Amino acid sequence: RVAEKRVEALVRSVRGAFEQYITLAPRLSPEILLNVLASDSPGYLADYIAQSTPIPFTDKQAILEEIHPARRLEKMLSILTRENGILEIEADLQTKVRDQISKNQRDYFLREQMKTIREELGDDEGGGETEADGYREKIVALSLAEETQEKLLHEAGRLSHMNAHSPEYALIRAYLDTALELPWNIQTKDRLDIAAARRILDRDHYGLQKVKERVLEYLAVKRLAPELKGQILCLVGPPGVGKTSVALSVAEALKRKSARLSLGGVRDEADIRGHRKTYIGAMPGRVINAMRQAKSRNAVLLLDEIDKLSSDFRGDPSAALLEVLDPEQNFAFRDHYLEVPFDLSEVLFITTANTTDTIPRALLDRMEVIEITSYTDEEKLQIVKRHLLPKQLKRHGLKKAQLSFTDPALRELIAGYTRESGVRNLEREIAAACRKAAKRIAEGGEQQKRPLAPKDLEPLLGVRKYKPERLRGEDEIGVANGLAWTRVGGELLEVEVGVVDGTGKVELTGNMGDIMKESARAALTYIRSRASALKLDPEFHKNKDMHIHFPESAVPKDGPSAGITMAVAMVSALCGAPVYRNVAMTGEITLRGRVLPIGGLKEKTMAAYRAGIKTVIIPSDNESDLQDIDPTVHSALNFICADHMDTVLKNTVDFTRVHES
Repeated sequence: RVAEKRVEALVRSVRGAFEQYITLAPRLSPEILLNVLASDSPGYLADYIAQSTPIPFTDKQAILEEIHPARRLEKMLSILTRENGILEIEADLQTKVRDQISKNQRDYFLREQMKTIREELGDDEGGGETEADGYREKIVALSLAEETQEKLLHEAGRLSHMNAHSPEYALIRAYLDTALELPWNIQTKDRLDIAAARRILDRDHYGLQKVKERVLEYLAVKRLAPELKGQILCLVGPPGVGKTSVALSVAEALKRKSARLSLGGVRDEADIRGHRKTYIGAMPGRVINAMRQAKSRNAVLLLDEIDKLSSDFRGDPSAALLEVLDPEQNFAFRDHYLEVPFDLSEVLFITTANTTDTIPRALLDRMEVIEITSYTDEEKLQIVKRHLLPKQLKRHGLKKAQLSFTDPALRELIAGYTRESGVRNLEREIAAACRKAAKRIAEGGEQQKRPLAPKDLEPLLGVRKYKPERLRGEDEIGVANGLAWTRVGGELLEVEVGVVDGTGKVELTGNMGDIMKESARAALTYIRSRASALKLDPEFHKNKDMHIHFPESAVPKDGPSAGITMAVAMVSALCGAPVYRNVAMTGEITLRGRVLPIGGLKEKTMAAYRAGIKTVIIPSDNESDLQDIDPTVHSALNFICADHMDTVLKNTVDFTRVHES
């Protein structure tokens, strides 16, 4: 009974395996399956299936050699199971091959259609080659570094497998266009002719000797050591002194290409390093864009207003600039958009700033600071005659005979209508005069018969804007002349001190800052310590009230250079001795009476010269700065170097006329 069940199970299994075989081998006739299903004899099934199927000859021989019907059927089941597995693998392979062939044929058909459409439209790019192939040829032709070339070729390969209407297709194409526009191997040849460079710098700018000498030194070293990498110069000075134009003249002198990027108000790190190209609207940073604009890997890049960088939650752009301006790192600068290193070591970076106070210390350490100080009146006169006046005459369509100035008229224009460190407002006033002259000529007026004199300026430009600084008529008690530095140049600053009976109060007025208030307290302590030597009442700080005042209270005043001026005015008021009116001074004071050095000496001495001062007292530590003073100013003033308040008082207060007033 068990044997019968086993035979029946074998028959069913063989029928099932044969049904599967028939489906996988469609070449067999369906009638064979009907004959198999109609028979229940094990021997007949084995023999019939063996002779009706294209199984190997060795398997058929094995079936014939087996005498027992049940064993013959077992062998047939094993053979069918094996064949079914093989046929399943064949079917799977055929399906994959068929799908791949269909896709390739479809892609080929679509490409041929696109090619035909481009030819009909006259937009056949790359001479019959695909766009990706065109990019590959350009990339290989650049002979880039291995990392860079692999990255760009990978992106070109991605492009070839994308639909042209896909958004990512446009992103990759924009990326490749940006990368291929960069000057990876393009470099201009430097003009190392020092004499020619000097002529260009002198032609474009008057004065600025420190800047010119530094550029010529760079050329000389570059000539002797061509492997010298790019330098980072920082031009610091007030507005309008020509920092930007100097950078452009340097590029012309070197015969290099140049690009300018303004950093004022930049507060996003991505403006320097670029955006990740996975973001929508991604673009490279300003540095890479400037290099693409310059089209030269050794260009002159002008980073304007570097002191006006800011930062917020999006990052600190000044930190991102550390890599750009560091010669040890910028040979492999990585922009987030490019994702491959770009060499900035051959670039000559020139930055500009109004002050170094707001530049981060780490960033400032990477730059060589060159200070451009305020122009003197004589320098402004030469700049007007050589540059500004010819430029404005040409811009307004005028000839030299139609508008000209005498030197006294130009000096009056400089002193009476402008008060600045640079020449920007001065150029505006000259432009205003040119417009008046152009209007007169256009209306049929008479030609100018003579150069304009000082008296002709008021009808032309209006009432004088700035009155000349005048000294007081006589020596006064409690009034001293100080010198201050401002962004528009030097200023003569009077200090007034009044002493009245009281309880020892000290009042400070005149919109003074904290530093000046501290200087006033230090000066008072010094005077108290020297009361006996100055023949003062030792109890004056208890029975006298003192009022220290700086005129023009609407103007904020602060700085570390008014200490000795306040001390002189206080001593004068307490002793009743007048201060010489033609003496001005600048310097800070300590509790022991030492005179500390100051800055801005050139501008301060210019202010003293304009006001008619004869003697200027400066700290001894600033004696070396006298070599930077304009020769005209230096010869007109008598400089006294003081390291202690005793020297200052000796040359400022007339103790022989105590209580005369």
